Amino acid sequence: MDRRKKYTQMVLKESLLALIKEKPIANITVKELCERADINRSTYYAHYASPYELLYAIEEEFMGELVQTLNQYNFSKEEEAIQMMVKLFEFMADKSDICLVLFSENNDMHFQNKGMQITQEYVFDNWILDKKLDKETYDYLNLFLVSGSMYVIKNWLETGKKKTPQEMAEFLFGFVNRGLSGLGC
Repeated sequence: MDRRKKYTQMVLKESLLALIKEKPIANITVKELCERADINRSTYYAHYASPYELLYAIEEEFMGELVQTLNQYNFSKEEEAIQMMVKLFEFMADKSDICLVLFSENNDMHFQNKGMQITQEYVFDNWILDKKLDKETYDYLNLFLVSGSMYVIKNWLETGKKKTPQEMAEFLFGFVNRGLSGLGC
């Protein structure tokens, strides 16, 4: 891809993320995106068909980088599982600006659903399979753990990352593996 195309895609992505901070994706028009990015509509349509398509491109790029990070670890080994969770929190901290926009109420649920799917696939599937649970119990437990973890990460980012990625990884890992009793409660 040549530099002009990369630049155009970059300014469009930045413009959409800025607009999502202000209002829901459903209310963002191509005209607004073009004005914010200082490009014409035909240039926009040469890259994307709609603001949603641009948003999904941003989400896919983000998720691709996340998967690449998670692929470095084996969750079935405890020491690697903690390292992976630390890397997950470091990744989210490094990309906190985009995470906060993608987690925001102005975004659609696609990102959160995709994030839940990836978290389930890379983290909880291995852990839960070791426990040999029936399908219905697995589904409930998985939903609880994945959605809870996503909201813990979201809250951690929104409140200024007061705990380190290491502390957050140890907290979440302890809770997932030992429940409330593992937290000294």
